[in-house]
Amino acid sequence: MKTSLYKKRIARKPAIIVVVLLAAAVAAALYFLQDGKMETVPYKTFYEMVEQGKVVSATFDGTDIVFEVSGSEGDDAKTSYRTTDPQSPVLKEFLLRNGVAVTQEMDIGSIVSLIFDIFFYAYFFGIFFVAFRKFISPNTFKVVRKTGKTFKDVVGMDSLKRDMLQIMQILKNPGEYAQRGVRAPKGILLEGAPGNGKTLFARALAGEADINFIPAKATDFESMFMAIGPLKVKLLFRKARRRAPCIVFIDEFDGIGTRRNYSGSAIETENTRIVTALLNELDGFEPTNGVLVIAATNSIQALDEALIRPGRFDARVSVPYPDEAARKKLVELYCQGKPHETDCSPESLAALFNKFSCAKIESVLNRASLIARGEEREAFTMQDVRRAMEEQHTAR
Repeated sequence: MKTSLYKKRIARKPAIIVVVLLAAAVAAALYFLQDGKMETVPYKTFYEMVEQGKVVSATFDGTDIVFEVSGSEGDDAKTSYRTTDPQSPVLKEFLLRNGVAVTQEMDIGSIVSLIFDIFFYAYFFGIFFVAFRKFISPNTFKVVRKTGKTFKDVVGMDSLKRDMLQIMQILKNPGEYAQRGVRAPKGILLEGAPGNGKTLFARALAGEADINFIPAKATDFESMFMAIGPLKVKLLFRKARRRAPCIVFIDEFDGIGTRRNYSGSAIETENTRIVTALLNELDGFEPTNGVLVIAATNSIQALDEALIRPGRFDARVSVPYPDEAARKKLVELYCQGKPHETDCSPESLAALFNKFSCAKIESVLNRASLIARGEEREAFTMQDVRRAMEEQHTAR
């Protein structure tokens, strides 16, 4: 059905073009026919007629002047003539002084020029508007209703899971806890080395609590235009309030929350504005807002002190490297679907991966499996694992 309608619309387009061309041709023919009936007189004759008071009206039409001459006494008929326009700066004043009604008509060239000017400005401002809307579009921050992750996907951090579930209960039932004098925290700061699962934990928390999740990162607030960053901060929190209860997760928080520096440079000024906007938004939270901000950073020392004080970020949680028990579970998880020799037991690999992040453990095991496949072996060995570790160390 839609295809047939589309074909009909396409079929109509040539007919519409033909009609428009015919209309233009008829208009041009009438114009030139009318123009051909007019008698052309020298400019000197036109000037003398004006002085004699015979000219009633004059129309400036591009390079010509079309004027009407009154008939003889008792005759109301007027005769139209055409003469050349000398482009004199005092001609219009001369005509007006002699009682001639003067009008100005645009010629074809001027009309075409005006159309092109309008098109150019419309195109220019259209591009500017679209670009500006792209920079401040609320769609920069997507609302994730189902993250697809729960605490079952997070290995270790058991005490942190219990604390977070309690916070989620406060967030979902603020009125009940307010009667007991308990308010929901406004923000939680996750600090830890890269690759230890801060983002995964935030997603799992939203999935476990079954509430909306809005992920953001520091680069989302960057812009080539000044003052766009603070505006995006306001858009993010406005959307979060509308979707409460909600978790706002800001990754790479040290990219936008660094200490304010009043050096006067454009970059520092923009950073100061973003931090100020964050302070205002966090201060504006009420216990009934139902919005929890989780910020992840690798360097808490770089953050502005006013931003991370209690009352804005009520809890600082360190996400450490996985302990031996967690490493064993991670090895079991990442070895699923990867054939390995008996010497690569979870216990031996967990001991080998001491001080490894979650992401690094997964990367090493994946590389060991690729090495084995490259040598046409089905299962990887401990030697493959050690070789993968050396490659990562060398790459660093």
